[in-house]
Amino acid sequence: MTRHTFYAEDEVEVAAVEQALVMVRELKQLAAATPDGHVLAVVERAAVDRGRRFVRDRLQDVLNAQAEDLEKKGGAGGTALAAAGGVITAGPSAASSPRPAT
Repeated sequence: MTRHTFYAEDEVEVAAVEQALVMVRELKQLAAATPDGHVLAVVERAAVDRGRRFVRDRLQDVLNAQAEDLEKKGGAGGTALAAAGGVITAGPSAASSPRPAT
């Protein structure tokens, strides 16, 4: 087994490295346990599912860290959660120009 040292700048990066390693190890185990002829389909499906979860979790970590930094600097308080699978829209601000007449 080859050993490497990784340097992370913060806890967000630590979580990313740890989750990536776990994901690869799970995919290896799944590939070894899957019957011949089905490995690609099964492991690919699992990789896509785990990859989406990885990206979602890392995005959440980055945005939460940014929000915490803003709160420490006296910025906007509170958390902003995105609707799951929904579209977020906002109306025009008070400073927006009126819509042209049709």
